[in-house]
Formats: sequence, structure tokens, C-alpha cells
Amino acid sequence: MRKILSFVLGSVLLAFSGEVNAQKTITIKGKVQFPYDRFNMEIIERQGFDKQVIDSCAVNPDGTYEFQMKVERPGVYTLDCQKWQSVSFWAEDEDLVINFRGMDTAKIVIKNPPYVYIQGGPNNEVLNLMNWDNYRGYQLMIGVSQNVYRIPGLDDAGKQEVSGKFYNLLGEESHARARYLAEHYADRNSVLAVLPMLRKPEDEALVEQVLKSLEAKNPHYAPLLKYKADRTEAKAQQERLAEGKIAPEFAYPTPDGKKNLGPQDFKGKVLVLDFWASWCGPCRAEIPNLKEAYEAYHDKGVAFLSVSIDKDEAAWRKAMEEENMPWSQVQASKAGKDVMKQYQFSGIPYILLIDKEGRIVAKNLRGKALTDKIEEVLSGRKKESIAMPAMGM
Repeated sequence: MRKILSFVLGSVLLAFSGEVNAQKTITIKGKVQFPYDRFNMEIIERQGFDKQVIDSCAVNPDGTYEFQMKVERPGVYTLDCQKWQSVSFWAEDEDLVINFRGMDTAKIVIKNPPYVYIQGGPNNEVLNLMNWDNYRGYQLMIGVSQNVYRIPGLDDAGKQEVSGKFYNLLGEESHARARYLAEHYADRNSVLAVLPMLRKPEDEALVEQVLKSLEAKNPHYAPLLKYKADRTEAKAQQERLAEGKIAPEFAYPTPDGKKNLGPQDFKGKVLVLDFWASWCGPCRAEIPNLKEAYEAYHDKGVAFLSVSIDKDEAAWRKAMEEENMPWSQVQASKAGKDVMKQYQFSGIPYILLIDKEGRIVAKNLRGKALTDKIEEVLSGRKKESIAMPAMGM
């Protein structure tokens, strides 16, 4: 009898375990108001700085689409609507309805798509709030830029400084809302999507509190274990990239293909290291500032190196010709995936200052913040300035 009971109990536990770990299939469907038949709908999974299209489908003649998504790894995914719009969603056990406007039908197309709402369940309620915060933050940045640059009598340096102060305020507001979500939605698995936004020292206690809440519910939850492992690695990488550390080495070809260059080739000089791309509007807008800095400092022991993360070599070469940048240029391989991971950035322009010994002096510099930091390094006297934020990709 004992053997029979043990067999039955073991069978029940095995069946339960199989149900818990079974791959789930969710339905994702909706309608595109203005379809763009050149491209499909795509579900994209991002792993750090890499992304992979895991499924795609065409939009039907009536504008509808539908996925049957097999969820091998619960977590955040991106649904791309024919290259016109996209939205982040949580894939696990909720069927979703996501409608899009689709193609911009205006006479003058401006890449500023409307907010996309997810009809789903509790996990995607958190994603809706996150997406709304990102959307409104972007709209406010546009509004700040437009209004500040219309202020009469304010020179470009002043406009950059005022804009920078407003951007900092927007960043603080977004951070406060992320903390709110973490505090009040810690009972939902999708809170893991919020935690990467909480990277300040004062966030440590809150993040630990959320992790304990999730561990109490399911200590072996795969996305939780992955987040903890990624967090440990990110901390180690941040320490390797801290101010005062040696800048990571890389080597990419110059336009003529005759040599490869990286930060290690400029030791003995102060180096301005600029990551950019031809398609990045803020990057192109920053080039005049870089030119001014180059004219002022290139004969004072300061070198400049721009690293393009363009995927399209022809677009890179065309942009270089248009911008006429008189300093060293290289193009990163794999559209910059490796060097972005190496230097831990996801938005451009991303500009660093490196000293004569190859150590990182400062990161994410733009406009006056860059020239102030160069002056500080050359003179040894510290100046106060505001670092401009990089735009997300």
C-alpha cells in the first residue's frame, strides 16, 4: 500500500510540475487602422543589447492581425507594427488585444507615433503605465525643446543649459514614477520590467524589497533568477566603467580601410570619444558643438574619435560627407552591438572624455558640459555644468 501511495503521489507531483513548467501559448491580436503592407507585424525579444525576431505575421486585408505566441521565456517583448509603431508588452499567460494607428498618413510625416494601449490583464497593466510614462516623457521633451528654442534673446549655449535643467527635472519625475510602480505593483511578475529603471544608490533597498516579495511567491521563477544574474553582471560592468577606470579597448576600420582605431591609439592625448549614427537626429544636432570643441582644443593635445553604429555603410559615408567632420572616424561592426554592450549605453549621442592615460574622466557629455570638462582636464580647475541626456534608440 505504501508503494502504491508513493507512486500515486509521485505521479501527481510530476504532473503538477509539468503543468507549472509547460510552455504557454497566448493570443495577441488587434487591428491596424492604416496598414503599411511593405512590412509584417513582428514580435521581438531583446536580450541585453541584442534583439531577435521570434515571430511575424502579415496584416489581413481588413486590417486585422493575430499571433499565437508560444511563450518559452516569460518577460518583456516588443510588438512592432510594420516599422511605424511599437509597444512593449509582458508575455506570460494573458491574451492581449493591441490596436495600432499604423502608417502616418499626414502630408508631413513626423516620427512621433501615438500612445498604444494594451488590453490584457494585471501584468500588462504595469506595462501600460510604464509605456504611458515613456510616451509622456518624450512628448514633454519635445515641448521643452520647442519652447526653449523660441525664447528670444537667449543664445545657443543658454538654450542648451535651460533645456538641460528641464530634462533633468523630467528624468527625476520619471524616476519617481518608476519607484511608485515598484512599491505598489510588487505582487505582479511584470514588476521585473520596472526594476531596471531603478539604478540609483537610494533605490537599492526598494529593489531588494521587491525581489524578496517575488521570491516569497515563487523562488524558482525563471525571469526572477535571470534578473538577479543580469543585475550582478551589470554592477560588475558599471564598476569596470566607473570614472577613473581604463576605457575598454576596441578597434574598428577607418573610412579608407587602411587601419583600425580605438581609444587605445590615442594615449598621450585627451580623447573625446563620440558614439553616433547617421539616422540619429540629436547626434547630427550635436556635431556643430563637437566642431567648435575641435577647433578650440585639437591643437592643445585633445583628440577626437567618432564611432558610428550605423548598420548601413553607405548611409554612414553619406552622413560623413554631409557633416564634414575633420577628425578620426570609424564604423563599429554589427551595428554597434558589441561596443554598446562593452560601454553600457543604449542611447546616442553618447560622448565620453578620456584622459592621457586612457582613463574615463566623464560620460554622457554634450554641448557646454563637454567643453567645461575639457577645460577642467586641461587646466586642473573644476567647472560646474550640466550633462545632457542621450536620446533612446
